[in-house]
Amino acid sequence: MARFTPHTEADIQEMLDAIAVDTLDDLFADVEPRYKGELDLPSALSEYEALREVDALAKMNVWGLPIFLGAGAYDRIVPSAVGAIISRGEFLTSYTPYQPEISQGTLQSIFEFQSMISELTGLEISNASVYDGANAVVEAALMTARLTKRDPKVAVSSGLNPRYRGVIETYRVEVVDLPFEYGTTDFSNVPDDVSGVFVQSPNFFGAVEDIQAASEATHDVGALCVAVCDPISLSILEAPGNLGADVAVGEAQPLGMPLMFGGPYTGYMATREEFVRQLPGRICGETIDKDGKLAYVLTLRGREQDIRRARANSNICTNQALTALAATVYTALMGPEGLRGVAELSISKAHYLGNRLQASGFRLRYPDAAYLWEFAVELPDVAKANEALLEAGIVGGLDLGDGAMLVAVTEKRTKDELDAFVEVVSDAF
Repeated sequence: MARFTPHTEADIQEMLDAIAVDTLDDLFADVEPRYKGELDLPSALSEYEALREVDALAKMNVWGLPIFLGAGAYDRIVPSAVGAIISRGEFLTSYTPYQPEISQGTLQSIFEFQSMISELTGLEISNASVYDGANAVVEAALMTARLTKRDPKVAVSSGLNPRYRGVIETYRVEVVDLPFEYGTTDFSNVPDDVSGVFVQSPNFFGAVEDIQAASEATHDVGALCVAVCDPISLSILEAPGNLGADVAVGEAQPLGMPLMFGGPYTGYMATREEFVRQLPGRICGETIDKDGKLAYVLTLRGREQDIRRARANSNICTNQALTALAATVYTALMGPEGLRGVAELSISKAHYLGNRLQASGFRLRYPDAAYLWEFAVELPDVAKANEALLEAGIVGGLDLGDGAMLVAVTEKRTKDELDAFVEVVSDAF
């Protein structure tokens, strides 16, 4: 057993001596509350009994209902081919290309993912993905500090997903607030000491932000502009790279990944070629082997497992190869016209629902802001509305906690479901 223990007793004692503590118990003596006594655990179960209990718990989950909950993860149609392809053994059992010369298939799929992200974002360089959208956002914040040689300090508004902001703050990056009124952000007075400015478009409340204005204001103070974008939206909106953004990040879950109780998903990151050496993680590339044949390689590896830890751009940057593959397969199947169709259907259905809710006497929180497929609607009691919706077999939107519900509408929703949503909410009041 000792061979699996990272520290010997001598190692532990040496560390305790260095901080003038006698024992491990003394080290945690002031940590409260400390559990005392024995855990009240049930008796051990056989394999069959354990599986039966897990199955009973699984049956308590709500499944198959129309979902109007978004806020960063969306209930979109996933073609069956996506699951069929990523379930192939050569993909499903692969982890990561530590030996690139024998990982040609994995490297090619990652290269295609990078190419897809670069095309969508209008930026030359994309990495082999990171854990999720929140991880991509904080990596971008740290990247702006390295590139500007300023302290990690970023400007954001309430339009940034609050979960993303929370992760930024967890990394002890200083956050300053930009004015947010009428559903969009005011970038006219960006502080001159920030390393980066974040603009999410569509933002957390679904409204389209002015990325070009954000980029110009950011560059005026010598900082870098980071655009946070839903990849589906980039099929109809101008690419952030073409609007002056220096970095584009986001969550790729809308590209062929179902709602999976929080993940795993995959975050994307793209930037300008001049910043390539500050991009965390891996970058795959094409080359020619000694026989003149096309080959794939790990072109750049700025991660802690490949270079000195102290010089790594990030210590948390494992690529999500399987979910990135799902995004790649989905995008290849849909093509530009297919992605645009998904976006247009979602927008059309969301505006139908928004108009019907307004006609029923409910007010959109930001009626003058241009939105795509997500919007905030004010209700007398959001919790009551969501309870009524669930009783009717509908998963409602996100309770914003201030008298409004954030509603997401995807191409998956039918007219009957949209009408039922309005009817249930209207009857609830």
